[in-house]
Amino acid sequence: MITKDILDAYDQFLEGRGLQLDAIIVGGTALNLLGYISRQTRDVDIIAPELSETLKLASEDFAKTIPTLWSNWLNNGPSSLVEILPTGWENRLQDSYIGTALHLKTLGRSDLLKTKLFAYCDRGTDLSDCLAMKPTPKELNDALTWVVLQDANPLWP
Repeated sequence: MITKDILDAYDQFLEGRGLQLDAIIVGGTALNLLGYISRQTRDVDIIAPELSETLKLASEDFAKTIPTLWSNWLNNGPSSLVEILPTGWENRLQDSYIGTALHLKTLGRSDLLKTKLFAYCDRGTDLSDCLAMKPTPKELNDALTWVVLQDANPLWP
């Protein structure tokens, strides 16, 4: 599970190697850090920037020090979101973790809700995360309006 303690250890690991990472994250780790959920998450989903080879190798080396971490625990899996996020999303970012060598930001609440609702429609496994955010009817309506436009497949829920 990705915890603040693991991020603290990774922050020290990066600092020890003279590396820094400023990134924008989404997904379960972002929701955990913001206090919306407390469920286990197995990775950190970075949408920007694209991880350099040096940072990929560092995250793999760090994973070897913690038996419960996947080698790909830090990844750019959902990076394509930057192409479809609502206009101005960069201006709504919020800090989610600030260390010495590691600084993570996440999307603003409305944009984060949209990505979780999008993931729910795509994977069918993110409903509890959406509910944990306790969205207002207006937030849900705004998110739904955006999510419906994201896939042209008529079988997409």
